[in-house]
Amino acid sequence: MKKKLAAAALCIVMAGALTACSKELSNENLTIKQYKGLEVKQVEDTGEVTDAYVENTMNSYRGASLDTEGTAKDGDTVRLDYVGKVDDVAFEGGTAQGAELELGSGAYIGANGDYKGFEEQIVGHDVGETFDIEVKFPSNYQNAEMADKVAVFTVTIKGIYPDITDEWVTGVSEKSKTVEEFKKEIRENIENYNKERVQSQLRSEVMDALLSNVDVKELPSDEIDEEISQMNEYYESMAEQYDVEFAEFLTTYMGMDEEAYNEQAKKTAEQAVTRKIACDLIADKHKLVPSDKELEEEIKELAEQAGIEDIDEFKKVYGEDVIYNSILQRRVADYLVESCVQVEKDDTADSEE
Repeated sequence: MKKKLAAAALCIVMAGALTACSKELSNENLTIKQYKGLEVKQVEDTGEVTDAYVENTMNSYRGASLDTEGTAKDGDTVRLDYVGKVDDVAFEGGTAQGAELELGSGAYIGANGDYKGFEEQIVGHDVGETFDIEVKFPSNYQNAEMADKVAVFTVTIKGIYPDITDEWVTGVSEKSKTVEEFKKEIRENIENYNKERVQSQLRSEVMDALLSNVDVKELPSDEIDEEISQMNEYYESMAEQYDVEFAEFLTTYMGMDEEAYNEQAKKTAEQAVTRKIACDLIADKHKLVPSDKELEEEIKELAEQAGIEDIDEFKKVYGEDVIYNSILQRRVADYLVESCVQVEKDDTADSEE
């Protein structure tokens, strides 16, 4: 019996020791009071990707591949700019830019007496052409003020939308060969984007929560100075692009004087250094430091996201230290997200704060 009690007591002591170890980390610069089970604001998921959303996205691709040559024919879907006037005066609702219209659908004003319909007068005109057409509003038109009136529309055909076919799909997608495959690809892309958006927001929330659980002892002054120097270089280059002095750039575009900027720069630098040291501690503790192979793979991924094919060029543009810290901190953030606790946002509390 005594042996069982002793064993149970030992388990309790060990469990307590393990809990204490997992909650706090420390070095000469700072102490992390807690990093597991951090409370963060709940991040809302966008929910299921609907068929309608997929269709709208596919139509966006269709719009991006608009034909800018050709002649409009019945059944085509065209993009139009137009201005409608009655007695040389533009009327409400008679002007549009980038309007999408399927010719022959009957969506616009139809034939009335000696006047042809809007859509049939578009047929036969070329993309890029600007021309006038006349239509007569019906007597039972929903806007009574326009009933039985003759309007002149100045129309420009901006382009013809391609038909959504398997052939069209192969021209816009590197992966899909058919319309159905493309719909599936679009759905997967949207779902992946939504997941990454949620994860990215959680990373941001959990890093803020981590910093609020850090007690700073003394930060390395050289690292703070380096952060400030990098910020100064960035904003000074911005001032050069705007062709103004640095002080003028601060007041005009950032709404602060040099004293306020210096205070904010120091605060931001201290936060950056604190975050870096805290992440280094957690990464070392839980073996989150990437191997050389993993590092190269993640650098390649970041380069692709930045639209830079040459990895060496990517490293040169952003700096290897900056890239490494970014990768390591993302790994730590993902680790912290696994154990974080999402709590509902209290709008009342937020407004009071």
